[in-house]
Amino acid sequence: MTIQPASRRRVSSAPATLFPFLLLLAGAAVAAPPLVGVSPQDEAYFAPEFIACRDGSGSFPKSRLNDGYCDCSDGTDEPGTSACPEGRFYCRNTGDTPRFLFSSVVNDGICDCCDGSDEYESGIRCPNTCRYVMDVTKDDDDVGRKHALDMEDLIEKLRGLRLVAFIELGLIICTIAVCSARWRNRTRRRHYIFKRKKASVLFSSTNFVNSIDYKLLYLLYST
Repeated sequence: MTIQPASRRRVSSAPATLFPFLLLLAGAAVAAPPLVGVSPQDEAYFAPEFIACRDGSGSFPKSRLNDGYCDCSDGTDEPGTSACPEGRFYCRNTGDTPRFLFSSVVNDGICDCCDGSDEYESGIRCPNTCRYVMDVTKDDDDVGRKHALDMEDLIEKLRGLRLVAFIELGLIICTIAVCSARWRNRTRRRHYIFKRKKASVLFSSTNFVNSIDYKLLYLLYST
């Protein structure tokens, strides 16, 4: 009896081939830590292996980013250290408004960012006060908004009072004008009546004198 050799299955080498690829994907899936002192909008600028100084004074390799030595006169290469006085450190301030600081205050033992990110190597433990700052800012904004609304109401009331004052002033002026016109009319009428009476008295006196003259003449001629 002839024994047939056992059939051998071909083992695929796909797993061995895919292993480096899977490692690459896993490495890509893990998010790279953010660049210290760099804003999210500028991360693409620092992505190349050689980075140009923003002022055009030169360039530097990425390995010398935040190495504690100032290669660019404007501090482009040292956003996360205090090596360059002209550098700018970006505070992420999660929970509050992000802002920029001068790099010279980085790791100086004083918490300038509300999240404490500027003291990452000073040994100082900065409490995260961003939430508190945001609440205080919100309260200030609410108070400011309320004051603005109160001011608008006051302005509207003043406008209403101003309109009322203009109306009252107009009524007063009209009243004065009407009263003045009436007074002038009455004065003219009194003068007119006085002149009529004076003329009437004078006319009566003249008639009386004339009648006396006529009577005297009659008596003289009749005798």
